[in-house]
Amino acid sequence: MNCIIKIEDIKKIYQVGNQEVRALDGVSLMINRNEYVAIMGPSGSGKSTLMNMLGCLDTPTSGKYILNNTDVSEMEDNRLAEVRNKEIGFVFQTFNLLPRYTSLENVCLPLIYAGYAKNERTEMGINALISVDLENRKDHKPNELSGGQRQRVSIARALVNNPSIILADEPTGNLDTKTSIDIMNLFEAIYRKGNTIIVVTHEEDIAKYARRIIRLRDGKIEKDEINERF
Repeated sequence: MNCIIKIEDIKKIYQVGNQEVRALDGVSLMINRNEYVAIMGPSGSGKSTLMNMLGCLDTPTSGKYILNNTDVSEMEDNRLAEVRNKEIGFVFQTFNLLPRYTSLENVCLPLIYAGYAKNERTEMGINALISVDLENRKDHKPNELSGGQRQRVSIARALVNNPSIILADEPTGNLDTKTSIDIMNLFEAIYRKGNTIIVVTHEEDIAKYARRIIRLRDGKIEKDEINERF
């Protein structure tokens, strides 16, 4: 089966005082393996809530989420954390690297939680750094790296245990234009190797790299279209 994500009528409702806020209001969506998808929308559209759902960081008020043939909609937090570590590689706008750890140590963190032995972790971590062309910075700490290099470490960490999905939240938000282009070219190379990539962004320039663009407004999918550039 080629479908890796199937969301059916997902709703996420928050109570804010006396007011009910429908952050997601009946979203249904399918994403196949080796798709490159951008999720877009203005502030308050529901894109961050949807990203949290896709990343198993939150559970829906109602509806169903099937990730890689597993229903994760109603999982307890500890089981959800296991699925998240195994299935999803995260890339964040703020890099989320530990300042006292080297590049290699940061990349290897998900492997510690997954229970790999130290020698396996080191080998897998170095291979991940090679894949983002940063093995020569493996012993450097984040404050010894440029913004683009830090994001490459973050991408290597996302790739290290071969997840089903790479989920990137505004991955170029803290980078200059040239570095942003370098990072998006790296995502293109990762996609071409067969990975599934979902990028959450408010920038058209970043979304244009994706093969499919999903636009949200007021907690609903406003438009789901194939990128005509490809």
